[in-house]
Amino acid sequence: MRTVLVGERPREVEELIERRRALGQDLFDEVWEGEYHMVPAPHGRHGQVDEELAVILRPLAKQAGLRGSGPCNIGTPDDYRVPDRAYLADVTPQTFYPYAEIVVEIVSPGDESRDKFDFYFRAGVKEILIVDPGARTVEWFDRDGGGFRPAEGSALLGISAPDLRERIDWP
Repeated sequence: MRTVLVGERPREVEELIERRRALGQDLFDEVWEGEYHMVPAPHGRHGQVDEELAVILRPLAKQAGLRGSGPCNIGTPDDYRVPDRAYLADVTPQTFYPYAEIVVEIVSPGDESRDKFDFYFRAGVKEILIVDPGARTVEWFDRDGGGFRPAEGSALLGISAPDLRERIDWP
């Protein structure tokens, strides 16, 4: 279900956003070209699969000279997305990373993972990994001339989508 408020945000909405921020409930919230997307916490399978991915991909990323991160802001303060994981060449700690080499989106019911592809392309992301815990699928995408296309696996990490799928201990 989507809720769209046109015009200035009412005081109550501002208070809700501030309360979410104070309670740490805004970790996955995003701003899409000035539009605030309030995202609920993901399904429990999400965290379990995220942990699996971290363990499997960390040594591959390290070998490729990349550093893994949990949720982080890719973009600028008025236009950013929050992937579930990112693999970065620039490991300087910052609030907003202009791009990532790889972003990982773990699918939760009703999420907007695939709607982020154009943004990630504009931001210079090289690869996108989509993992769906419910369907137990792994999809890799890499850049082509005008967007992302399906790929057999990661050229940066040297792992195929089928191999990664088999290595995940699915919840």
